[in-house]
Amino acid sequence: MNYKDYIAIVEDFPIKGISFKDITPILKNGEVFKSITKDIAEFAKKVGANVIVGPESRGFIFGCPVAVELGLSFVPIRKPGKLPRETVSKEYSLEYGTNTLCIHADALSKGDKVLIIDDLLATGGTIGAAVELINSLGADVVGCAFVVELTELKGREKLGDVEVLSLTEYPY
Repeated sequence: MNYKDYIAIVEDFPIKGISFKDITPILKNGEVFKSITKDIAEFAKKVGANVIVGPESRGFIFGCPVAVELGLSFVPIRKPGKLPRETVSKEYSLEYGTNTLCIHADALSKGDKVLIIDDLLATGGTIGAAVELINSLGADVVGCAFVVELTELKGREKLGDVEVLSLTEYPY
């Protein structure tokens, strides 16, 4: 299946010069969404994941169905102030400023094999910070899976030797 057929390109959103890759048409089509879930679930099996992690918020959309499909746990990574118990956080740099990711301190165990799932890999800042956060809890990131990768932004370079699955690629 060509998933690009179900991704809408919206020029100049959210600001002029950005070519936004809108995944909501995927969500509108149950068969396409199911196919993406199965493709990522096969990758999760291949890399030996036993925990699925998804960054807020679109990582939840694609990560939760994969976790259900495989009978695995799902761990959310959220913005500060959104998780109710003790958290561990990681601040990271953006093009203009910083951001912070948080995870419950008891969400992962030493030796967990984690697959991070998100909708898009761009510069790798968010996912790179997520990898560091997960590793700080003693878990191992065995892979990252994305519906879309913007290849010219070279986000893979921030992930080191972590195996990456991208279901579609665009230059930018």
